[in-house]
Amino acid sequence: MSIHDHTSQRLHVGADLGAGAEVTLDGPQAHYLVNVMRMKPGEAVLVFNGRDGEWRAVLAAVAKRSCTLTIETQTRPQVAGPDVDYLFAPLKHARLDYMVQKATEMGVARLQPVITRRTIAERVNLDRMRANVVEAAEQCGILRLPEVAAPLALDKALAALAPGRRLIVCDESAVSASPVEALMQLAPGSVAILVGPEGGFDAAERAALLARPDVIAISLGPRIMRADTAAVAALAVVNATLGRGW
Repeated sequence: MSIHDHTSQRLHVGADLGAGAEVTLDGPQAHYLVNVMRMKPGEAVLVFNGRDGEWRAVLAAVAKRSCTLTIETQTRPQVAGPDVDYLFAPLKHARLDYMVQKATEMGVARLQPVITRRTIAERVNLDRMRANVVEAAEQCGILRLPEVAAPLALDKALAALAPGRRLIVCDESAVSASPVEALMQLAPGSVAILVGPEGGFDAAERAALLARPDVIAISLGPRIMRADTAAVAALAVVNATLGRGW
């Protein structure tokens, strides 16, 4: 696989990409390239859409409120990435932004907000979540954009998990003190990671989760973490442990 070019500007677009195609940008994207980055016709930018890999494009024309890119050559092919669903109790504003960005950087395939009995922020701005996904992908060289799903109640989110997908639950009361040792017993494959709300799962929720045959509970250590910190810690441990098969 080609090494990510960290020096070129990178832009997510919705259009299909292929050699010789033309992509017209308007609104904020055209403003960003022409007025913020001050790109001139003939200068290059990297573009991706989450489906067709990454391509080198040149600025071909500039109009008053739009610009046109000509797609030239593919710089990196599309990759599937790890099959990881990330389930989480929504957080408020900046902390949710941070968590979504970090989960995207760590390669999750799907972001699923879940509403638990102790969830504080039950209203989720899905458009804002998608914008944070795109921003993180643009900045970090990621080719695949995780799907952003609408919030579901915890029981409905668990029922919607695909058969055979293992569920990793972050639980401070987990029997194993080492998350690495707990995860090493799993063969590589599809997983879902669940991080609960700030107050943790209530007794009934925890009992129902631990009764599932597909669940493995892990502790993230002796310290109580904020939910956005727990997200980064959990995804890092899962990537390091199970990523050998991705």
